[in-house]
Amino acid sequence: MNFWNDPLKVAADWLTGIFVGWGMNDVFAQVLVAFLGILMLITILMVVDIFLVWIERKVVARFQDRIGPNRLGPFGLIQPFADIIKLMIKEDTTPDGADKVVYNLAPMLSMMSVLILWAVVPLAPVMLGVDLNAGALFIIAAGSIGTLSIIMAGWSSNNKFSVIGAFRQVAVMVSFEIPMLATLLIPTIFAGSMGMNAIIQSQDIWFVLLSPLAALIFLIAAIAELGRAPFDLAEGESELVSGYNIEYSGMKFGMFYAGELLHAFTFGGFWAIFFFGGYRFFGLEKVSPFLAIAIILFKALVGYWVIMWVKYTVMRIRIDQMLAFNWKFLTPVAFVLVMVTALMNALLRDASSWLFITGMLLSNVIVAWISMEFVRSASKKERERVEGVKQVVEAHH
Repeated sequence: MNFWNDPLKVAADWLTGIFVGWGMNDVFAQVLVAFLGILMLITILMVVDIFLVWIERKVVARFQDRIGPNRLGPFGLIQPFADIIKLMIKEDTTPDGADKVVYNLAPMLSMMSVLILWAVVPLAPVMLGVDLNAGALFIIAAGSIGTLSIIMAGWSSNNKFSVIGAFRQVAVMVSFEIPMLATLLIPTIFAGSMGMNAIIQSQDIWFVLLSPLAALIFLIAAIAELGRAPFDLAEGESELVSGYNIEYSGMKFGMFYAGELLHAFTFGGFWAIFFFGGYRFFGLEKVSPFLAIAIILFKALVGYWVIMWVKYTVMRIRIDQMLAFNWKFLTPVAFVLVMVTALMNALLRDASSWLFITGMLLSNVIVAWISMEFVRSASKKERERVEGVKQVVEAHH
């Protein structure tokens, strides 16, 4: 077998042969090879995470008309490593009255929740960790561990601001996971499977062309799930002084920060997998697995850039505004869109490709137009109500 056609298989067989040749049991050898593969993936992700810090700082600098890191190394590339050293040598503090076990476990869970998501990410047609038939459901379940870590951090810190930040994240978790899960049903309907690789393989036509509204709702829900602006209510620097992680110092704080960046990049990858063809791009993924990896990482980086764009250009919203937006608008629209998509898919299943694309796209446009009409009507009534209250108050004065 050619190394360039299936590098993981060739490398695994080679290592297994070496370990067996040393007298190791065949089963133990395979387990050790799998462990080394997981360790290699985690190491690569950690290196990517380091450079995501540099990328984010450079991008926000451009948004805000600044230069960004430019002192250590060419273009400031060594700056993230200096930051890591700084975090490592900082004093590790634990607040009085804190639940030490839960307090110290929370940062590790935060990072772990992101890393385990990559177990189901297909990097290439022949390079994927676990091909779960319920991969789309797995990312929702595994992503909730990150929210659990935030709740643990806030509750165990013995700080009222941390607790408020944690409670806010509970509200985000309960609310925005619902439209996210609903929109994940749409690629499942098109592909006929919840497996990540099956969803990619079925995208002869990118699903974003069939359901752009679902792609938009998924992106909004993902940003809220990540706790990034304008939904960063769990941190809220202006009123909570950084919220749930205020009592953490050194590398414990660094793990929360690194987990947030890698989580954003990971959801950029999921956005690419569900709606933009994953590693597929005009057949280039068949040339080499390494080219397929480059394609999906580039798409994930584009998704990450969009998430950064939203974060650094949109102001934070209030908690009541956020929940009203989700329960009164985003969730109903997501459910209606799922039902319309399922109906249209059943009606146009045997139609030509152009008729199928046109029908799906028009159904999305109609759902979006009707939704905006409802919003316009509700906002008009609210404006009239506020103006009426103002007139009553002015009349009393």
